[in-house]
Amino acid sequence: MKQLNISIKHNLIVGLLIALWLFIFAFIIKPFDDGTINFRSWLLISIGFSVLAFLCYAVLVFIQKQVYRRILKWNLTLETLSVFFFYFIYLIGIYAYYKSPILKGGYDFAEFFSIIFVKVVLILTPLIILARRYLVKLIPVKEDVLIIKGENKLDILKINKADLVCISNAQNYIEIFYTENDKLKSKLIRTSLKKVQEDFDFLIQIHRSHLINPSHFKSWRNQNTVILTQIELPVSKSFKESLLTL
Repeated sequence: MKQLNISIKHNLIVGLLIALWLFIFAFIIKPFDDGTINFRSWLLISIGFSVLAFLCYAVLVFIQKQVYRRILKWNLTLETLSVFFFYFIYLIGIYAYYKSPILKGGYDFAEFFSIIFVKVVLILTPLIILARRYLVKLIPVKEDVLIIKGENKLDILKINKADLVCISNAQNYIEIFYTENDKLKSKLIRTSLKKVQEDFDFLIQIHRSHLINPSHFKSWRNQNTVILTQIELPVSKSFKESLLTL
């Protein structure tokens, strides 16, 4: 796995699917019912465990998005760590709920883990694996043409993705550098660097004031400067790691 779908919408749909699956399975199958749990308690368990599954998965979604945008890569190790992280915070959440005044659960942590949590993991893991693999297929194919818009309706630049070299902050504007007929040109548009980075996540931040198109990276001038197509830019220490992976 070299890609990760960081779409919040797609991932939250998976979170809802996980919660729904857990509720249906828990309420109908009652996988850890020892015969002493009444209908009200079982309903509260099913609802609580499902809602907490969705909330914990939502936390994972936002964290993995930040990690992926920071390191610009994904692999099986990171995928495994993500699932373990989900189960870790989910275990804390549902055990706290189980011991709360709502349920007043009688198991200690070791009993809860072996009798209840292990079964929950067995129920959820196949669905999580399949859903996350399918998410990658939902990543939209990016068009080769970029449309960069500013705050003014007339503030617009339409260029090929391959022609975009870099974007720099210019106070209340951004300066877009691009090639046209093998010449470097630029255009000022009134918008923020943060907004552009959110719209075009393939761009790499190398400095608080500069984003670059990685396909135009040529070489290092020195430890603090990179050479792009027909332009050189400074690199901050905090962003150097992302460039070293190119």
